[in-house]
Amino acid sequence: HTHSISTICTVFAGSVWEERMQTALYLVMMHQAAHKDLSEASDILVENKRNRQKDWRSRLRYFLQRPSTMKTSFSRRKSYRPTADEVNEWAQSLEILLAYKYGLAAFRIFLKSEFCEENLEFWLACEDFRKITSPAKTASRAKWIYEEFIMSEAPKEINLDFYTKDAITQNLQLPTPSCFSAAQKRVYYLMENNSYPRFLQSEIYKELRAVSLGEGKYLKT
Repeated sequence: HTHSISTICTVFAGSVWEERMQTALYLVMMHQAAHKDLSEASDILVENKRNRQKDWRSRLRYFLQRPSTMKTSFSRRKSYRPTADEVNEWAQSLEILLAYKYGLAAFRIFLKSEFCEENLEFWLACEDFRKITSPAKTASRAKWIYEEFIMSEAPKEINLDFYTKDAITQNLQLPTPSCFSAAQKRVYYLMENNSYPRFLQSEIYKELRAVSLGEGKYLKT
């Protein structure tokens, strides 16, 4: 009887040991899998960053090589390079930046590199919308802006609170040039306090300043 109890205890102990070993092995495998996933995720992030850098450099090169509308004495079209004074003025305020055709283009390139250009596109759409005078065109354009930027799951949905969205929905019943004003102001505030400061610290802006001084790191003058 004592021998049977001893045998049972030995078997039980062995079973517990095997269970603990299996648990330990499982935890090791989970740790290795998690480490691999993190490593792969890190590699993807690095690759995405490289692709974004390559993309904005290509866009910037194209932007700088676009011919200007000014003609030389030889009637040849030449590429446009922002002057140092012009690029410096872009740093005074978002309003000044957007007032410059090439400042706006540079800001758009930056936002595209961060995959957040929808705010600027919405703001520009609202600027154009406010200039419409035809009631029929106002209604159709308002509908397009709503479906493109405002409604849930819109292709370029912007981040708005419920009350602002609800007010726009109500305004669409009889749209006026100011029906998107509250949303436009909110989006401008977000760009002014978020995207714009990052733009001024970005490699894109620094490169444009360098190019304007004839010292481009990535783009040769």
